Amino acid sequence: MAIIKKFRIKSFKKVEPIIEFENVSLSYGNRLILDNINFKINKNSIHGMLGPNGAGKSTIFNLITGLIKPMSGKIKIFGEDVTEYPIYIRTRKFQTGYVPQYGGFFNDLTLHDNLKAISEIVIENKNLRIERVDYLISKFEFGNLKDIKGKFLSGGQKKRLVIALALLSEPKVLLLDEIYAALDVLTIKMLQETIVNLQQENQITTCICDHQARDLLATCDIAMILNEGKIIAQDTPSNLVKDIKAKDVYFGDSFKLN
Repeated sequence: MAIIKKFRIKSFKKVEPIIEFENVSLSYGNRLILDNINFKINKNSIHGMLGPNGAGKSTIFNLITGLIKPMSGKIKIFGEDVTEYPIYIRTRKFQTGYVPQYGGFFNDLTLHDNLKAISEIVIENKNLRIERVDYLISKFEFGNLKDIKGKFLSGGQKKRLVIALALLSEPKVLLLDEIYAALDVLTIKMLQETIVNLQQENQITTCICDHQARDLLATCDIAMILNEGKIIAQDTPSNLVKDIKAKDVYFGDSFKLN
């Protein structure tokens, strides 16, 4: 698959971190999941996380959303320490949206009713709810699908629906967990284009974790490799695949972007 990213933010005229991890560590019993990690996700960037199973990718998402707390260190969103903030404050005050790897929608509701149900939770004004739902149906070209129940949608359609549900609250930060998992090539390309369009048109800062390295790097501005609780390397996709540590731990010698 060709690289679909039309541009990459290689440097930032005004560095404005949206999410910051400062010396964050986390253990489950005797198992160290994250070991004193530090990184930043800059405004209006697409940030990727790669690594083998158990490297800590999903744990980082859980820490950002507030599902779990670190053992030590700080997590900042828009410069404010949110380490002790519950999920609902991080979602509402800091406008973070999350797309899980599995589920995220009501199987027995139609696509339209899924959007309507979640809009009633996140949008108080009835007229604004209707406008937002109609806007997302148009943006994602759901017109022919809106009366189909969630359980009858294809894998790609379900992924797009969950992204649309996350966008109802107009988030400034969007977290995508294993967004390309178990999808065909054409569906992956469609999702890649959707993610890049959200950056270009809506200025949404996005963080993606996935095992599909080539597909993830096709959309990212910056990506990092996690292994055994540490950040091994972090750079632009073209530089990252050349990094010696990244090759040794994750890519191998034969990996190429194209």
